[in-house]
Amino acid sequence: MNLSTNGFSTEDDSRGGHDQVCCLIDNSERCTRQAGNASYSKRIQKTVLQRKLKLIRDDSATHIYICDVHKNMIQSVRSKRKRKDSEDDRGSPEVDEDVPDIDFFQMPVNTLRRYKRHYKIPTRQGLNKAQLADAVAKHFKNIPVVEKEALTFFIYMAKNYKSRFDQKYMDTVPC
Repeated sequence: MNLSTNGFSTEDDSRGGHDQVCCLIDNSERCTRQAGNASYSKRIQKTVLQRKLKLIRDDSATHIYICDVHKNMIQSVRSKRKRKDSEDDRGSPEVDEDVPDIDFFQMPVNTLRRYKRHYKIPTRQGLNKAQLADAVAKHFKNIPVVEKEALTFFIYMAKNYKSRFDQKYMDTVPC
């Protein structure tokens, strides 16, 4: 039943991918399972490539929804990695971490120079913006962070101290 009121969908026609099949080809065979609401995003495609899974998106599919079997397969492969410096880590951290990439080249040169000066990154004189961004990115990726400590400290500071923004805001608001 397909009802529509003033352009808004009713529950009957808003089920998304329930009438669609999975958009993936697994080992050269198109998956025929019902698609769920998990999508085959660019990040998931990157994970599939890195883990060398034999999954590709069917170009003839008009959507990017995948079935629960493939979703669970991809999640199980993703959950095997450990974060660097985590308490669970019993040895060498894996190289394939899910660290967000920061495009340091988009930052102003003055910001990159301040970062370099603050962390005393040894570089030669007269670097151009690209070289400076590479040096900063390399340093940034190698900073060890104990996640639990960082989160605990952040929450403590957020609860107990006002930021500079809060102070400026409080000065401008009449009491």
